[in-house]
Amino acid sequence: MGSPKAALEWHGSTLLRRVTGIVSRGVDGRVVVVRAPGQPLPALPPCISVLDDPAEGRGPLQGIAVGLAALADEAETAFVCSTDLPLLHPAFVRRVTRDADGADVVLPVVGGHRQPLAACYRTAMAGYAGGLVAADRLRPAFLQEGTVVVELDDAALLSDPTLSRLDPDLDSVCGVNSPEDYAAARDRPAPEVTVQRFGVLARSGDRDRGAARAATLAAAAQAVGLTLSRQILAALNGDQMSRDPELPLVRGDVVAFLSADAGG
Repeated sequence: MGSPKAALEWHGSTLLRRVTGIVSRGVDGRVVVVRAPGQPLPALPPCISVLDDPAEGRGPLQGIAVGLAALADEAETAFVCSTDLPLLHPAFVRRVTRDADGADVVLPVVGGHRQPLAACYRTAMAGYAGGLVAADRLRPAFLQEGTVVVELDDAALLSDPTLSRLDPDLDSVCGVNSPEDYAAARDRPAPEVTVQRFGVLARSGDRDRGAARAATLAAAAQAVGLTLSRQILAALNGDQMSRDPELPLVRGDVVAFLSADAGG
């Protein structure tokens, strides 16, 4: 790529900030980022844990081992993905993790291609993954050997009505593997969301509800003539409350802005 993927700009945010935020929206527990030892990263919210690989140059399987071990006492399964999936949708994360009961690996197979870096793994596999790394068997696909694997093809994934409606082409697994990939993905329009204004923010004569293209909370606010501040609070899809300007938005989101005094 010529520069670290994690720090690539994405509609006013970064690739890493976007992907971690989307995963956070799709899972119930903690989100962990595993980096090369001492690797600089763009800013992340304090709720995101950052861990270091024990050695450089051992590939994504080592990161999977570290991440699964970190979560083993908190969760039975974990969704694992790379940082180069800017079109990932929380509905995809929820669909993949939904079939985790009884499986070691829930593996999406999109367009006939296995997606081990957009999959769900049993956290107890941390030791197995670490053993593969020690044996120089560094491909994530090796995690599927001798384990219980549930494969989800396009039809199985899209049997989820929410995912079918919000990501019908399964763009969630479109990786950014080259400058050309990045340019093509970045040139896509930002997600279409619905933006609302309530209370004193819905002034007479101003637009208080409508469709907008926005990849972040800040962009959604700008679309209706607002600037995020301590006096403005946003409700995402009726539940998550935030003032984070880089909170990632996806297709189908409804963002409601209200005065912080009114929001409690």
